[in-house]
Amino acid sequence: MLLARSNKSASAIRGLLGVVALALLLASGTLRAECGCLWEGSFSDVQASADLIIAAEVLQIKGNAVDVAIEEKLSGNSYLDDVRVWMETKDYCRPPAEDFPVGSRWILALKRITEVPSGGFDPSTPNQSFGRLDDYYLSSCGGYWLTYNGEVVTGNLVNAPRWARDPDMTPVFMDVIRAFLRGETDSEALLEASREDPAMMELFLDTKAFLRGDEDIGRQ
Repeated sequence: MLLARSNKSASAIRGLLGVVALALLLASGTLRAECGCLWEGSFSDVQASADLIIAAEVLQIKGNAVDVAIEEKLSGNSYLDDVRVWMETKDYCRPPAEDFPVGSRWILALKRITEVPSGGFDPSTPNQSFGRLDDYYLSSCGGYWLTYNGEVVTGNLVNAPRWARDPDMTPVFMDVIRAFLRGETDSEALLEASREDPAMMELFLDTKAFLRGDEDIGRQ
């Protein structure tokens, strides 16, 4: 009887250790990378390799694709007002489409799809695919996207930790991003802007909102 209980206890312990080991393995993989690709750098590093950089608002999500309305073309050429951006499916190193809800606004550094690999399109699942020729895709291997809220931007902008999508930083004015992409300023200016006093930034934005009549600043 004692031997049977001992064997059951040992088996239970081994099972628990197996679950813990699996959890640690999965966690280590998540921390190492999102899909196995190497980290290419923050937005300031990867923007040069993009075919198109836009300020855009998400119109709809369809399968693993996101349709966005272009608010402003920051770099590269596109003759369309709306573009389709293909996101994560299979083992493609891209962010999930669900991370970009309808109505959200972003700065996106996109790469154009110039060829579709074998197996990249399945007629039985057309909304889950590598993407169509001349559409765009968004890589998750660097700071290829930034959150765009009002007139400021946040995200893995410059010299931020690897895989950090929402690092601790002061929001940076969109005009600073525009100047950087035009080559009128450098990454050091971006870094300095991301480290400015958050209280001063909040005061400035509150003042702008008051002047626009968005808020009754100072009223009880």
